[in-house]
Amino acid sequence: MSAVEKAFHGLRHMIGTGRLGPGERIPPEGELCEELGVSRGSLREAVRMLAALGVIEPRHGSGTYVSQLRPEDVIGSLSLTLELLPLSGLLEVYEIRRVLEAHVAAQAAARCTPETVRTLFSLIEDMEATSDPTEASELDHRFHAEIARVGGNPTLATLLAVFRARSRKYQVFTLPEGPDLRRKSDDDHRVLATAIADRDPVAAAGAAQSHVAQTERWLRAFMPPVEETGDGD
Repeated sequence: MSAVEKAFHGLRHMIGTGRLGPGERIPPEGELCEELGVSRGSLREAVRMLAALGVIEPRHGSGTYVSQLRPEDVIGSLSLTLELLPLSGLLEVYEIRRVLEAHVAAQAAARCTPETVRTLFSLIEDMEATSDPTEASELDHRFHAEIARVGGNPTLATLLAVFRARSRKYQVFTLPEGPDLRRKSDDDHRVLATAIADRDPVAAAGAAQSHVAQTERWLRAFMPPVEETGDGD
């Protein structure tokens, strides 16, 4: 284990065990270096790594503090690594997304208000009206983000936003069959929004799961063809 890893895991252990709680200032560098048996340079690098993960917050002129450790903030840092996944890995993640989107859609159907319904159908109308694939993608994100928000769990909403951000790198609407895919997507959105407006959690869950599964099938169009290998000549 390198000195940086030693410092990283040492600090992580202090936070994970509650020795350093949310919002607390971490001890001075000298004390930490002596306790962890590392140099100041190694400690500072470990702090930078934890800051990138949203676990620690350096404050200029004040010191370094443990973040509030809100689940949605920590989950959001997954984007740092999830965006590195190849398409094959992203497709595996989609199995998780299907389950979670169905859950938040059911929750949204149970909790929706007239304002929610207006927002969802307004976003659908904007999606149907635009011919810009980038704008359509952004509106699609806002539509699903609104459903997740109404679902009531900020951590789930953040996790799903991370999943969507990675899949948006693949612009399925720019494929040759893009216009047909857009129409199918718009139809799916209307089915989902209608189920939520009807306050029907079962129908909403089914519509969300079907929609995500359809998107997964579209993403597979970006997979390189599998080369067939013979027994050799």
